[in-house]
Order: sequence, then structure tokens, then C-alpha cells
Amino acid sequence: GAPNVSTAAAVREQHGHDESMHPCAPPDVVVWPQAVGQVQELAALCHRCRVPMVPFGTGTGLEGGVNAVQGGVCFDLSRMAAIAELSLEDFSVTVEPGVTRKALNKHLRGTGLWFPVGTVGIRGV
Repeated sequence: GAPNVSTAAAVREQHGHDESMHPCAPPDVVVWPQAVGQVQELAALCHRCRVPMVPFGTGTGLEGGVNAVQGGVCFDLSRMAAIAELSLEDFSVTVEPGVTRKALNKHLRGTGLWFPVGTVGIRGV
């Protein structure tokens, strides 16, 4: 419904660029899935209709990866921000794609662990 889908020009432009030098290339529509099942259904629909899919996190990338150069559907994953599992014993955490580094570090505060910039090996739900 309306709170989870937008075709507004300002919203599309916001999702059509990151911090890179590349010019804005907005998607045709922005959606905010909130569960894995919704992402699966949307991806299946896009695949069936041959519509490009562009994932969007925070828009802070430097590569132009969120630019929808062929239009399509932008999947803004920011509302999928649950921290599903933390294992202090093996230093692992399972998160949804909308979890930011700052939110994760806030969650980790007091455990003796932290998630620095540039860490590899992220495993999502």
C-alpha cells in the first residue's frame, strides 16, 4: 500500500544516487519491503515482468550501485532492521539488510565487541 510504495519524484530522486560522482538515475518506483517473504514476492514479480531491481541501503555508497540506469524497482531495505542472532562465543551476528553499522554497534555496546568500517564477512538473514 501507499506507505510502502512511492512514485513521487522526490523519493525516486533520493533513491537514484549515492555519494558517488555519478549523476542521478532514479528508479520508476520505490518499495519498502518489511519481511523476507515480501522481498521474495517482489523479486519474483520483477523477474517475471523483466523489470530491473535495485537494492538500496543508506545511499552512502561511492560506486553508483543504486543508480537505476534502466529504471525499475528500488528495494529500500531500511525497514528490515532486525538483529536476529548474536553469538559472543564465535563473534558472529545475523542481521537483516537494513541494519546499519551504527545500529549494530549500539546493540553490541557492553559486549566488548564492535563492528568497524570495512569489515567483510557480513551474513544477513
